[in-house]
Amino acid sequence: MIRTKYKVLKLEDIAVNSKNAIVDGPFGSALKVKDYVDDGIPVLQGKNISNFQFNFSDIRYITPQKAQELIRSKVEVGDILFVKIGSIGYSAEVTDLNGYPFAIIPANLAKVSIDYSKVDKNYLLFWLRSDTVVNYLKKNASKTAQPALSLGKIKQIPVVMPSLETQKKISAVLLKAQELIDKRKAQIEALDQLTQSVFLEMFGDPVTNKTWERRPLKDIADVRDGTHDSPKYVPNGYPLVTSKNIKNGKIDLSNVNYISEEDFININKRSKVDVGDIIMPMIGTIGNPIIVDEQPNFAIKNVALIKFNNPLVVNIYLKYLLDSHYLDYILNKNKRGGTQKFLSLTDIRNMEIPLPPRDLQDKFSEIVKKIDSQKSILHKSLRELEKKFQLPHAKGV
Repeated sequence: MIRTKYKVLKLEDIAVNSKNAIVDGPFGSALKVKDYVDDGIPVLQGKNISNFQFNFSDIRYITPQKAQELIRSKVEVGDILFVKIGSIGYSAEVTDLNGYPFAIIPANLAKVSIDYSKVDKNYLLFWLRSDTVVNYLKKNASKTAQPALSLGKIKQIPVVMPSLETQKKISAVLLKAQELIDKRKAQIEALDQLTQSVFLEMFGDPVTNKTWERRPLKDIADVRDGTHDSPKYVPNGYPLVTSKNIKNGKIDLSNVNYISEEDFININKRSKVDVGDIIMPMIGTIGNPIIVDEQPNFAIKNVALIKFNNPLVVNIYLKYLLDSHYLDYILNKNKRGGTQKFLSLTDIRNMEIPLPPRDLQDKFSEIVKKIDSQKSILHKSLRELEKKFQLPHAKGV
């Protein structure tokens, strides 16, 4: 139950009064790979929702005739999308369809058309990203490898409903706060770009600059990977970090699986992570290397582990080399068949690493540390803003 002095409605109570106001996509058999064409009617995907924002990019298309067969799953600008299978908890307003009259959603998405005479749009969008709603969605998803929500649970999303006047006041405050949050994020991004610019200025383009000696990574570092086994998950134990837990330069344990102490010890016999090591996803979203800066208490799976035992290379230099387009160059060079990206341990060990003089690497590291110090202040400010400007009555279901 939500403890609030305001009335609580269900999402379906504020949807438009039409037959397909709340729908999901067609069953998989109704929309197959062979149905996609070069142009026609857009088919949206889960990846078009990122951080509660909609982006019209990397779009697939079907013919207008096929779209008419699937017209029940039609989406227009202004509708709200929910991830129904996979990354449960995310939603976004469809803000742009690039001039197309409508789009179709697949089975992993759901659409809601809202009657905005009943609720303030900005208030509702902030409400849907609140902890209350995100926790409700995750709690009601199936506990399977691919979490899934029923359409019924989406219809029943609770919406706390103060008066429209109060909603507008709340959303005005939150919009102002969002401006400050966006400003902090832009400042952090600018510092990230500064670091990459400094890297290129000091070391040149690692793909084309042949100034420095190159050696295989295995000759200058100890390169391993995490377990290849699939240990049994337990309710409480030690985190097992995989590619999905490495996000935005940090280890995110909010959606981690846990393993027993016995499995933790066995995995760490081969792949123990220490402070100063680099870990990097090897499957799916490859790259995004991070330097472990706190005493780790986790094991790893499908993640590369780079340990430093050679004075020729500094971990900060290598981290930013792997974070540059040089890794894309290596990936393309070692491209194999299949749809999922994969960088093998052998590929990583044999990766040719440019080796600038150690004093130049050290100088770069000192610059990075100063920039990171500024970023740390901005990240702290960002966290405080995000915490302060949660909806005042969105504290839990």
